[in-house]
Amino acid sequence: MPLDRDDLQAIWLTLKLATATTALLLLLSAPVAWWLAHTRSRWRGPIGAVVALPLVLPPTVLGFYLLVALGPQGWGGQLTQALGIGLLPFTFGGLLLGSLVYSLPFAVQPLQHAFEAIGQRPLEAAATLGSAPLDRFLHVALPLARGGIVQAAVLTFAHTVGEFGVVLMIGGNIPERTRVVSTQIYGHVEALQYPQAHWLSAAMVLFSFTVLLGLALLNRRSMRVPG
Repeated sequence: MPLDRDDLQAIWLTLKLATATTALLLLLSAPVAWWLAHTRSRWRGPIGAVVALPLVLPPTVLGFYLLVALGPQGWGGQLTQALGIGLLPFTFGGLLLGSLVYSLPFAVQPLQHAFEAIGQRPLEAAATLGSAPLDRFLHVALPLARGGIVQAAVLTFAHTVGEFGVVLMIGGNIPERTRVVSTQIYGHVEALQYPQAHWLSAAMVLFSFTVLLGLALLNRRSMRVPG
């Protein structure tokens, strides 16, 4: 059998992590993206830079600081212990938190571009009809930005599936707890199990190609002008 039980368990954990990360980031990123798209605050630049920071930071750097912050001596670790949650490093909760931070720009930026592309006219028209700001966001902006929402969801899911540095630093490589596909491949290579590594790596290549092709088709469809 090309994939053994450990491989299948790693695939399941990866899909679980990617699904949870995508769902949470879509909820958390929409207000941030909306604010970045419309604010004139002087904090727009610094906050936008913080959101985009995972794009340029080495994943191991981000993972290291998360590990320190969430450790027993870190402020995050002391907070989670005080709340009765315990320590998050080397748990699925730690993996999820690391993925939320690392994939944040892949959710925020497509949504921000989609909100900016809407313009002010539909929102102003809704305002003249008595629509409240929250109603305009929920019933005007979000439906018009559905292309950006889909793009954000696909990019976030795919990026989470391919994570390595952050998940290795914050989660380690614990079977059935924190071992995802990327760290499973790493383990196969370390053990010189190249056939197993080939199967999982080929699956990742096929998945990545499918995602890129789907995004290209989505962008082409969204650029078509009706009529």
